[in-house]
Amino acid sequence: MAKSDCPNLDANLKECSCSYPGCPRKGRCCECLQYHLKSGELPGCCFPADVERSYDRSMARFVASRSG
Repeated sequence: MAKSDCPNLDANLKECSCSYPGCPRKGRCCECLQYHLKSGELPGCCFPADVERSYDRSMARFVASRSG
């Protein structure tokens, strides 16, 4: 299976809340999670919609979004 092949892509796309236009990882949860964790971030699906749209995927923003 190629890196970008995902047997769950169709199902994942129905649930993916990423609003970043042209994201090459949209619906590819494994790739998305690895990408964001390498950057010290979390994927957009971990955030409420209004926070996700800010594209601030930092751990600090995640904690702030959960405690407020």
